[in-house]
Amino acid sequence: MKVINRVRELRQERAITQVKMAEDLMITRQTITAIEKGKYNPSLELALRMVAYFDVPIEQLFYLEEE
Repeated sequence: MKVINRVRELRQERAITQVKMAEDLMITRQTITAIEKGKYNPSLELALRMVAYFDVPIEQLFYLEEE
């Protein structure tokens, strides 16, 4: 199974730049890029902070793609 995320989609819908989001979450822009490209899965703490940042249920931001 692979973790899929909608971070880029939600970020762009809200017109938030990667730089702004990184600053707000106190992480690097490179981390945002890696998460959006599916190259890095955030820690549970960061995933929960992202859920709170977008104010969406976790399953709207992250879900498992079944093979």
